[in-house]
Amino acid sequence: MTPTLRTERLLLEPYVPEDEEHFVALFQDTGVSRWMGDGPATEAEDRALFGRIFTKVYARDLFDVWAVRRDGLLVGHAELKPSDVVAGHEIIYALAPAVWGAGLGTELAEAIVAHGFGTLRLTEVHATVAAANLASLTLLDRIGFEHVRDIEEGDGSTTRVLTRRLRPR
Repeated sequence: MTPTLRTERLLLEPYVPEDEEHFVALFQDTGVSRWMGDGPATEAEDRALFGRIFTKVYARDLFDVWAVRRDGLLVGHAELKPSDVVAGHEIIYALAPAVWGAGLGTELAEAIVAHGFGTLRLTEVHATVAAANLASLTLLDRIGFEHVRDIEEGDGSTTRVLTRRLRPR
């Protein structure tokens, strides 16, 4: 079961059905969706994705997926899930443009990584980021992720694979 996590300004908790409209609005924002998965999807595809969070991910307890809230409002999405691409667990996060530039991305990514290292007892956490997504690359570098390799995509773009390893105390 996806646990509830708290940071100084954010609450990460499982989605509830009432979040659907806000989830779809977040994923329909092209400033956000251009960096997610294969890029922008149709509204129907985003609604189906939201439904699968309940019918597949939560129902089978496959991995952690969070609604990210600030002051009670849904402002983002986060996941920590197994990925064949990185042969380990990958963090995924997105924030609404209205909250960009306030340091919430760093706070969110750190919370997900801490959950991976602490609760899940992972020794490393990965991220895959489009080479053109300089904001995420900068954020992840700042919190200790290191560039491991590049994946050349079929459309000619490059995806960076980054890893953060658990450091002994």
